Amino acid sequence: MAIRVGVVGAGSWGTSIASMAALNTSTMLWARSAVTAEVINAEHRNPAYLGRRELPTELIASHDLEEVVRDADVVVMAVPSQGFREVLHAAAAHVRRGVPIVSVAKGLEQGSLMRMSEVIASELPGHPAAVLTGPNLAHEIMDGQPAASVVAIDDETIARELQRIFSNPRLLIYTNPDVVGCEVSGVVKNVIAIAAGMAGGMGFGNNTRATLITRGLAEMARLGTAMGGTPATFAGLAGMGDLIATCSSLQSRNTSVGMALGRGENIADVVASMQMVAEGVKSSAAVLDLAAQFGIEMPITEQVVAVCHRGISAEQ
Repeated sequence: MAIRVGVVGAGSWGTSIASMAALNTSTMLWARSAVTAEVINAEHRNPAYLGRRELPTELIASHDLEEVVRDADVVVMAVPSQGFREVLHAAAAHVRRGVPIVSVAKGLEQGSLMRMSEVIASELPGHPAAVLTGPNLAHEIMDGQPAASVVAIDDETIARELQRIFSNPRLLIYTNPDVVGCEVSGVVKNVIAIAAGMAGGMGFGNNTRATLITRGLAEMARLGTAMGGTPATFAGLAGMGDLIATCSSLQSRNTSVGMALGRGENIADVVASMQMVAEGVKSSAAVLDLAAQFGIEMPITEQVVAVCHRGISAEQ
């Protein structure tokens, strides 16, 4: 019997990963908006997030969360970290026992400071929790540009099956048992991307960006290893790879936020003008709180928090 995949969240990356899965197996995508689901089914596009890029005709969308998850053999959570628990809780009653839950969110839960795999464990105990991460800018993936990502889970059998589901000739999926390291990488890189964007917005060039990427990688690795991550993870796709892609691209929401801040715009206005969530804005304070718990110095993160949450300008 073919594996059935349910993807929860029809933003740019949720739609993209659902499209990748639909090339290999039966896949249904949950959209919060009934109109979005109708457009995907009728036109095979998601114009609000992916413009005129065509989606596989095999991909089916639904506004009914129960319909998407009840028969799924794999559930992919593609909603931002701050709404992750609420949506997962709503889905939990309809997810069959033991079904793996894959997070593609790159943030921390406010207050609890939980990683998304920890939120999964608290809402759906007994379900294997995996992470899909790496340098995966959605528009490039949908354009068929060569890329690679990582599936992190400590169960090799599940890892291999997830690898098969999401791979295609232009998207290479690696496996990694280090869930903690991969998650921490995805969270911290968004914070560093805001810093890199601020530097770009202020007119600084490649030397400054390279310095921020390199020292940001050091902050990521210090925190991640202190939390139990494997050092090699931070030199791989989930760490350095994702950090480089995010800090170098204006497709990155976090880099775009930083650019606006670097130009002197107000954080509240910048966030209000965005259609999609820039995870690094809220996660930056949570990352700094985690760093304090583990006694880790993160000076770049400190300055991002100062600008995003304490009224300090990028220029200051």
